[in-house]
Amino acid sequence: MIRLDYPIVIEPAPEEEGGGYRARVPDLPGCISDGETRQEAVSNIQQAIMAWLAEARNLGWSVPSA
Repeated sequence: MIRLDYPIVIEPAPEEEGGGYRARVPDLPGCISDGETRQEAVSNIQQAIMAWLAEARNLGWSVPSA
């Protein structure tokens, strides 16, 4: 089972970019997502973390421990 214990940073997205919230995982470069609400951003970033980890393993990258 994949653990999702990475720190997540959630920030309001600028209105000129559509508003809502942005989420990113500093330990996983390029792992970002967004959502209309904070809860949606968290749900979406959890899916992005799983996809990032799966692709990193497929590419033979070192995966940072959570």
